[in-house]
Amino acid sequence: MNWDDTAPPTTEDPATGAPDRLVGADADGEDTAVEAALRPKDLEEFVGQERVREQLDLVLRAARARGATADHVLLSGAPGLGKTTLSMIIAAEMGAPIRITSGPAIQHAGDLAAILSSLQEGEVLFLDEIHRMSRPAEEMLYMAMEDFRVDVIVGKGPGATAIPLELPPFTLVGATTRAGLLPPPLRDRFGFTAHMEFYAPAELQRVIHRSAGLLDVDIEPEGAAEIAGRSRGTPRIANRLLRRVRDYAQVKADGVITREIASQALGVYEVDARGLDRLDRAVLTALLKLFGGGPVGLSTLAVAVGEERETVEEVAEPFLVREGLLARTPRGRIATPAAWEHLGLVPPQQQAGAGGQQGLFGA
Repeated sequence: MNWDDTAPPTTEDPATGAPDRLVGADADGEDTAVEAALRPKDLEEFVGQERVREQLDLVLRAARARGATADHVLLSGAPGLGKTTLSMIIAAEMGAPIRITSGPAIQHAGDLAAILSSLQEGEVLFLDEIHRMSRPAEEMLYMAMEDFRVDVIVGKGPGATAIPLELPPFTLVGATTRAGLLPPPLRDRFGFTAHMEFYAPAELQRVIHRSAGLLDVDIEPEGAAEIAGRSRGTPRIANRLLRRVRDYAQVKADGVITREIASQALGVYEVDARGLDRLDRAVLTALLKLFGGGPVGLSTLAVAVGEERETVEEVAEPFLVREGLLARTPRGRIATPAAWEHLGLVPPQQQAGAGGQQGLFGA
């Protein structure tokens, strides 16, 4: 299974300045602590990603049978789908310790050399957001992955010398949300690559029921289905919504999560039946009501909702596009017919045809 609480969606992440969102897939400190308790410990417990689980199981079983370290593994996919969880499962299945770091933390080749030189034989090194690692460190990683060796440069200029440093065999598990940014030489050095898909509602219901059991929450199947339907195909969001619905059920009801209680709770947290939150609806509302469905430029749309351009583009748009509510075109962003229907609005053309001439942006 898999993973991840934030304040209501009007607060901000202190690290990035982006708005915290109940349906955001990034985890904060509290999320990380809760995730540790909810994470499955082996592949059998892991819900969903059937093809990836089957393939990874073969890779790990074969490595154990040979008494060798597992091949390097690259996991790609959106945040919250279980990449970190799978890396921990790989270490557990191989009976090896795991070292966790991230691409942004490795800004110099020396940073990577220090980590690699301290690894034990068979240890799993989990490198999150591997596409954000610095280029010098990336080039050092090529040799480390292929030959289990790094060259440490001592001195500067013409007098600099390269001292070869042998490394014990280890398994690198790289995780990325943007596999296209990985250079081919790095991507080709992974023995197994897997893309994590979004979860179906039925799979999310299994995630929710398992998490509810671990959290000692009484939940009815209809309540789990209601939460799953608003979780954007992401286990971390499903677990986050479950905890917020649990709070509502404890304070406003008898503690049992029914469909009605789940619906009321998620209404309080501004997560609608399709999983859209305040920011998503603000973008759609501006696009429809102020600009008649578009096309409109990204910067103009961001000003209209009072957010930064990057926030609209990277936080709100991916889900809206995936849901078929918004489209990106060379002329700008446009709303689809499904967006008008979801917000219960009538496109300007239909308004004009039904009763009176309307302008491009409506009355």
